[in-house]
Order: sequence, then C-alpha cells, then structure tokens
Amino acid sequence: MFKNRPIDDAAGQGESPDRGPAPDPERPPRQPPRDMSHPITCISSMATRQVLAELAAAYAQRSGQTLTVESVGGVDAARRVQAGERFDLVVLASDAIDKLIAGGYLAAGSRVDLVRSPVAVAVRAGAPRPEIGSEAALKQAVRAARSIGFSTGPSGTHLLRLFERWGLGTELKERIVQAPPGVPVGSLVARGEVELGFQQLAELMHLDGITVVGTLPGDAAFITTFSAGRCPGPVRPELAPLLAFMSSADADAAKRRHGMDPA
Repeated sequence: MFKNRPIDDAAGQGESPDRGPAPDPERPPRQPPRDMSHPITCISSMATRQVLAELAAAYAQRSGQTLTVESVGGVDAARRVQAGERFDLVVLASDAIDKLIAGGYLAAGSRVDLVRSPVAVAVRAGAPRPEIGSEAALKQAVRAARSIGFSTGPSGTHLLRLFERWGLGTELKERIVQAPPGVPVGSLVARGEVELGFQQLAELMHLDGITVVGTLPGDAAFITTFSAGRCPGPVRPELAPLLAFMSSADADAAKRRHGMDPA
C-alpha cells in the first residue's frame, strides 16, 4: 500500500528546495551593481569643458560617482576615438558623434543630446566694439577687421561658408587666422594676434583679456548641438543615471551659466 507523501509547502508554491524561487516573468531582470570606485571616463571638445566640469562636480556630490573629463580639440578627440582609444563617454558636436557612430567607433543608438551652443564674436579688451546687430552690420565689421580668427570646429566651418555666401572668400583669404585644435580663439584675440574672433560663446565668455561683443545675428547665426555617445562593448550601469542627470532639468541652470541652452 502506498502512503501519502507530504508535499513540500515551498514546492507547492512554485519553488524547489534545490532550484530556489521560480522566476517571475513580470519582474525586470536584476541589474549588475554599480561600481562607484572606478571613475567614468570622458573625452570632450573644448567647447563643453567648463559645463562638463560643473556637471561632473554636481553629480559626484549627489551620487558619489566620479566623472573624469579630458577636454581637447574636437578634431583631435575624434581622431583618438577612431584610433581605438577607449572612453566611457565621448562628448562632441552632434555631427561628429553621428560620424563616429556610422563608422562603428561609438555604439549605435547611444547618442544623447546635451546642450545647444551659439557662436559669438569677441574683440580685445578695451578695443572698440563693432556693430553686429544685423547680418549687414556683421558683414561690414568683418570687412573692416585687419585680421579674423576662428577655430577648426563647427563654428569655423560655418564661418568659412558664411564668408563664401557673402562673396568675401577671396577678399578675406589673407586675413584669416585659424587657431590650432585645442587653442582658444579668444587667446589669440587677447594677445592681439587677431582683431575679430569667432568661436562658441562658451569658449569665449570665461577668458580674460577679451570682450564678447555678442552672438551672430539673424540668418548668420549658427547653433551647435553637443551630444554624448559611448564606445561599443559592455555597458557600464553607471552611465544611464549620469546621462539622465546631464540631460535633465536639474542640469539646465549650469548649462545656461556657460552660455548654452539645454538640448
């Protein structure tokens, strides 16, 4: 005669003493723990150096997670990523991020827009401020300048196109000074090496020895969106909350303090 064997209560509830609890199909998979002991590494162009430094400090204070940022010329940053140098994050102009993604140097779908940055005009401190309130006035100021400086970044590309649209490409050819990658145009203006300097407002507004006249007016204006992307491979779980903070309203005030708008 068979005797009734007691049923294990746990087994009756969908558990096995050997296998543990049965998986809950509605519960999201457990995420790997965050490792706060290792800094998140980032390379960026010079335009976002100041704002990233402030956001990194604010995020470290609230989360305990450190972000280390190396800021160099945007062209050099892209080359280093293309050469295989790895960073957790890359922050560059959005078109540069898109090219790195298309080339497989950054992960597909990883672009996160952070800030929008206008191009501004600067003169040496104490020099007369040219009128740039309209495109016509800006064109006249450019024609009157003995020398004109701009960068190798997106603002420089825009300026060259603008000068061509104005029909001044040949006229200005001998007066144009392009700053080397990573060298602020404002430093050339401060030293008197160029009379009129054009660069991202964020790169000009913190420099001594210059006066920022204003941003480009009307149809001459140019806005650069700066975005973050990540290198391919395993995703550090620390990145998602950092990017969520950097693209949230909590970061807006810092962005505006550095001459930028939230993206």
